[in-house]
Amino acid sequence: MKSSLRRPFGLSAVVVLCAAAGCSPSGGAEGPAVAVPTPSARAAGLCRALHKELPKTVDGKQRRTAGPVSDFTAVWGDPAIALRCGVERPEIIKPGSEHYNPAADSVEIDGVDWLPERRPDGSVRCTTTLREAFVEVTLPRKVVGEAGDLGALTDLAGAVAKTIPVGVV
Repeated sequence: MKSSLRRPFGLSAVVVLCAAAGCSPSGGAEGPAVAVPTPSARAAGLCRALHKELPKTVDGKQRRTAGPVSDFTAVWGDPAIALRCGVERPEIIKPGSEHYNPAADSVEIDGVDWLPERRPDGSVRCTTTLREAFVEVTLPRKVVGEAGDLGALTDLAGAVAKTIPVGVV
């Protein structure tokens, strides 16, 4: 599969300040802790379909069990690449939010548009846009490096495209 970029993940996306809310994967008896979203009924059905299609590996890392176990979360590797399905619209693309930026950079990877946001710990949170449910993937600093490599999303794009229809939430 070939990746294409609609707009580069450039400096403007790197300096975007993101909301402090979210999760921070950490080791535990159940596996990395991932905050479970509470999607609408429609989004929950789409997220369950996505969960069934998720790959066993992402960026060469094996899928693990997240804690708590949920059809709305998944993790790969250590440090964990963490996926949450059914999250809220990102503040940066939410009209009326103090962080709203209608010119926020998005990246198209294998037909799926993602909004990358560099986080203070060096990780990058990428959230789908223009889909009937928002899917958020947090890529640890060790995965994205200093350059903001989003290549791991190529392993997830097919499952997202297959199960989460294009549409406005």
